Amino acid sequence: MRSEVRAIKAALLAASGIVSLGLSSVAQAQAYQCRIPNNIEIPQLRDEGRARNLPVTGYTLALSWSPEFCRFREDDRRHARQCSGRQGRFGFTVHGLWPNSGRIWPQWCARTPVSTDVLKPNLCMSPDASLLARQWQKHGSCMTRRPATYFKVTRILYDGLRWPDFVRISREDDLTAGTIRTRFADANPGWFPEAVGVHLDRKGWLEELRLCYNRRFMPEACDARRYGAKDKQAAKIWRGL
Repeated sequence: MRSEVRAIKAALLAASGIVSLGLSSVAQAQAYQCRIPNNIEIPQLRDEGRARNLPVTGYTLALSWSPEFCRFREDDRRHARQCSGRQGRFGFTVHGLWPNSGRIWPQWCARTPVSTDVLKPNLCMSPDASLLARQWQKHGSCMTRRPATYFKVTRILYDGLRWPDFVRISREDDLTAGTIRTRFADANPGWFPEAVGVHLDRKGWLEELRLCYNRRFMPEACDARRYGAKDKQAAKIWRGL
């Protein structure tokens, strides 16, 4: 675990450099509007699988396209903060930062609780306190001992991304998964299409981007599992707004 913490600290410096490159006219904030609630509840999580303490070989930042996630969930009380429109409008939100270990992944490495003070600053990046807490327990606990460190690294990676206009991209003729990869990579110095996983639902609608990093949090080519849809596969993007 100590070696992983050292790698994370080094990555913070490298990722901070990426953030400085990301300041441009390209839209930064994916929370179009967002209000942090005054009170949140710390969810009670149950064990969902066996612990796997494995060496970390890389990372995946999974980004959910909120308009697609919220389609048909606008009146769902469970997802009211993200989907009702009363507390914000969101574009890409963080599903999670996942450590990898070859063909498998570490999980449920510890049961360290997370406080509301740690969760609240992240609710515009990922607007579901239960999801944040679960991602820490299942994935983050295999990266570091402190929840605050896990979320700090996630925020640095997320805030360092440059966002092309996905509403405009959604209107392109003959849109494919490869087009989505290319548009994202073109907007982000240092990225290349092979490092951008594109996950579509069964009808071809964009659900997630999965960004692939090596142990130093630099972009690397995704394996087939993370890469998702092939480049020529037809894609659609639900605008929602």
